Amino acid sequence: MTAGFHFWDYVVFITYAILILGVGLWVSRDKKGHQKNAEDYFLASKSLPWWAIGASLIAANISAEQFIGMSGSGFASGLAIASYEWMAAITLIIVGKYFLPIFIEKGLYTIPEFVEKRYSTNLKTILAVFWIALYVFVNLTTVLYLGALALETIIGIPLIYGVLGLALFAAAYSLYGGLSAVAWTDVIQVVFLVLGGLITTYLALNTVSGGQGFIAGLTTVYEAVPGRFEMILDETNPEYKNLPGLAVLVGGMWVANLYYWGFNQYIIQRTLAAKSLKEAQKGILLAAFLKLLIPLIVVIPGIAAWVMINDPEIMVSLGAAAQDNLPSLEQADKAYPWLLQFLPTGLKGVAFAALAAAIVSSLASMLNSTSTIFTMDIYKQYINKNASDKATVNTGRLSGLVALIIACIMAPLLGNLDQAFQFIQEYTGVVSPGILAVFLLGLFWKKTTNKGAIFGALIAIPIAMYFKVAPKGWSNLVVFVDVPFMDQMGYTLLLTMFAIGIFSYVQQKGSNDKKGIDISKELFKTSPLFNIGGFAVLLILTALYSIFW
Repeated sequence: MTAGFHFWDYVVFITYAILILGVGLWVSRDKKGHQKNAEDYFLASKSLPWWAIGASLIAANISAEQFIGMSGSGFASGLAIASYEWMAAITLIIVGKYFLPIFIEKGLYTIPEFVEKRYSTNLKTILAVFWIALYVFVNLTTVLYLGALALETIIGIPLIYGVLGLALFAAAYSLYGGLSAVAWTDVIQVVFLVLGGLITTYLALNTVSGGQGFIAGLTTVYEAVPGRFEMILDETNPEYKNLPGLAVLVGGMWVANLYYWGFNQYIIQRTLAAKSLKEAQKGILLAAFLKLLIPLIVVIPGIAAWVMINDPEIMVSLGAAAQDNLPSLEQADKAYPWLLQFLPTGLKGVAFAALAAAIVSSLASMLNSTSTIFTMDIYKQYINKNASDKATVNTGRLSGLVALIIACIMAPLLGNLDQAFQFIQEYTGVVSPGILAVFLLGLFWKKTTNKGAIFGALIAIPIAMYFKVAPKGWSNLVVFVDVPFMDQMGYTLLLTMFAIGIFSYVQQKGSNDKKGIDISKELFKTSPLFNIGGFAVLLILTALYSIFW
């Protein structure tokens, strides 16, 4: 199926592509007589304003798996999947208030660099290699694959050409310009992302309501499928295994969100590039408010698509085209591409540009962060400690290019979309609780030792596997448990923190670790604007969960 692209759709999309490349290359240019240094390339000269940081955080986060995957989840199960977005809003406030002040005070380039300052160079190197492998073989590869698959589904571009096209597009400005090019183009990407998403949502709801508009469409959808607007699922729901009731509020969802938003290089890097801590916190606040909006453009269209295909009158009004590539519960990820075919000429180009913006901005961010970790934590640590500015920047560009080539080779091998996406969730959920435990205790408990952190990082994986996999033939034994994915993450975090605590306490005999971080109330003092904004986010979330409980 193609989305029925016409001349003006191509004009809109090509205009978007030229605009992004033009802005990216323009901000990447070297000032006369100035050689780019590490701070210029990897931290955008520490000059990003709050609005660029907020936009860039969202652009780096939203990709094909949100537009395609979350719309599919909305189609199959409803609004409950929005917890990933809404709970992220309050997580961002926590990161801005309690994590960022420490990171910025220490003048970090990378998250592994914090590990070195708090624990040891050896642990930093272990985690740096782990994150490089994660970004190259999981994140970059999967975004390329899912993005190319979306292009193939929507406009018929063969998968391999989609992979190469997306890779070249992202590389064209991000490898040359570094974080500055990524962050400033992200401001434009977010405009397309939000505008295109809102257009698709509006037209889907307008169709459902028979041309009565957005509010009438939302009311119609809610009245047609009220069960799909439940945020807290009970055990009878088929999706309970993925979203286990209250765990989305008080359980493992916090592990996923704190790990992702607090200790993920390609997310946190743009906040480290802020003009100041207050500027970074204002950017975090903007991103939190934008996260409240995201379900409207990635989940609601999927629910609307479900109502559309189950209403004979609507299907008749849509004509024969509505029968093409019809989504089903087994193929729910077809819901968003299916909706795009009904957009008017010109607006299809805007919606497609929104999808491309989501994919390319994430790719560019991941590339930049992969090259940052390799250059600052591997190259300058072990290969060339006295590297010049030119050598450092060139190494960043070359390592990003190598990472992209590997990802392009791997992407077509991923196979089935659902299996690939599920693999990522499962893999991350096994390792993230241990890493989160290491960071949380390192930040806020001065007795945590390096050996305790290493012990915790290692033991976290078998703990996670205990809750996940029983040996063959032993699955009926009481000692083995099979719990929902989110519960597994929550239990693993708590047990790992307990193990690190015991190990560190015994090793230090109760005294503080010499690298422990001094915490004071002044360190976490935030502006009135941030406090009011954070409270507003909390009130909105409380209202949303109260309405859609």
